[in-house]
Amino acid sequence: MTEGTVTTIIRSVVKKAEPYLPQVPKPKRKLSLQTRLLWSSLALLIYMIMGQTPLFGATTPQFDFLAFARVIFASQQGTLVELGIGPIVTAGLLMQLLKGSEIIKFDFTKPEERGVFQTATKLVTYVVIIAEASVYGIAVYGPGITDPSVLYILIGQLMAASIIIMFLDELVQKGWGLGSGISLFIMAGVAQQILWSLFSPLPAGDGGTIGIMPYIGQSISGGDISNILFRSNQLPSIFGLALTAGVLLILIYTQGMKIEIPIVSTKYRGFSAVYPIKLMYVSNIPVILATALTANAVFLGQMFWANFNPRNNNAFMNIIGQFDPTSPSTPIGGIIYYITPPRGLDLVALDPLRAVFYVLFMVGIVVVFGRLWVELGGLSPKSAAKNLLDADVQVPGFRRSNQPIESLLERFIPSVTIIGSMILGLLAGVSDVLGVFGSGIGILLMVDIMINYYNQLVKEQVEVVMPRLGALLGRT
Repeated sequence: MTEGTVTTIIRSVVKKAEPYLPQVPKPKRKLSLQTRLLWSSLALLIYMIMGQTPLFGATTPQFDFLAFARVIFASQQGTLVELGIGPIVTAGLLMQLLKGSEIIKFDFTKPEERGVFQTATKLVTYVVIIAEASVYGIAVYGPGITDPSVLYILIGQLMAASIIIMFLDELVQKGWGLGSGISLFIMAGVAQQILWSLFSPLPAGDGGTIGIMPYIGQSISGGDISNILFRSNQLPSIFGLALTAGVLLILIYTQGMKIEIPIVSTKYRGFSAVYPIKLMYVSNIPVILATALTANAVFLGQMFWANFNPRNNNAFMNIIGQFDPTSPSTPIGGIIYYITPPRGLDLVALDPLRAVFYVLFMVGIVVVFGRLWVELGGLSPKSAAKNLLDADVQVPGFRRSNQPIESLLERFIPSVTIIGSMILGLLAGVSDVLGVFGSGIGILLMVDIMINYYNQLVKEQVEVVMPRLGALLGRT
């Protein structure tokens, strides 16, 4: 089947299905920033209420199958947001990979082509919602449910909640809100974890509170501050707080590092600007892909272990992974043991080789995914050169054609891809090992989302003068 045939089939399916798909209408005029912030806050409030609403008929499973992806998917176990934004992210990444690899071809400079692609993504999201809700409901909650009707209701809840989340994201993206619902939900989830680590008054296993701030006050009033710097069992500590602040500062600093290529408009005489190639050119997508791949490997390892090696007495299966029979989510040996982080200094001290291997593994796999994403995600020098020309700009001193601009970008993009990916992998790995608040991947995502919101505000100002260039800068 050729590329053109696949794209033609997609267009045909979208044309037939679009009249029956419910849509969030765009506002008739562009709303003020204050109004959009109010709509964004409303969408976030609804999402957070759903995150506190338990699933009817659900019994808590033995361990959390999605623990590896809770931050990425902004989800909460046992609630209506059990799947979180997982189906939306999965469908979106799938469609972006198909487009980036040119298996399907759409010209995003044409509004009708962009609309077809968005509708196709929405159809794929429905399919993913049905598949994930059914499989997850049956595999995770099914064994604890004796009445089939209760299981059907539970699966229906997962589907309905995921569809509501999809519409909340669409509401924000269509212009009623600011940015995207996905970004809002992830950022709120990470911020909630950080605030919990800082201020939670609930009791912890060491006799104090979970939150480091109440724990400091408790220690000072008790006259014993010897344990506030480091705490056992991965509890928040002064060291973790300082490390979190340090990682935030490094991320903010590196996000501002960029190479600026001067550009001038071919359409507006006298207009000049710069095309920034950021050090973090690949953003956090490679870290997300690496984390998801690792987590799926761990999940499969758990399944194989539970079915074929529950006593850790199979020599071949032991190479893949060994788990603690009293805590099936805790690896104790094999490859899986070394590709999962030992969270906290106490676990690092027990096996420093595991910590070093995990950090090196994260650096290597993020670099691999970084290079892959540049090619498949439309960020390669060739794609970037085409985007520049499509935005009616050119680089002074270079002919206005693809080849010279592509050669110029070839000097920078491959290098920043590798260096940026190495920094992201190192930060994610070290942060996970040493136990930052909100997890390493969570901190990376939150900072990236906040900077993207800032860039979007800049983009809106640029679009007033030059709409096509504003859209281009919004992707950099």
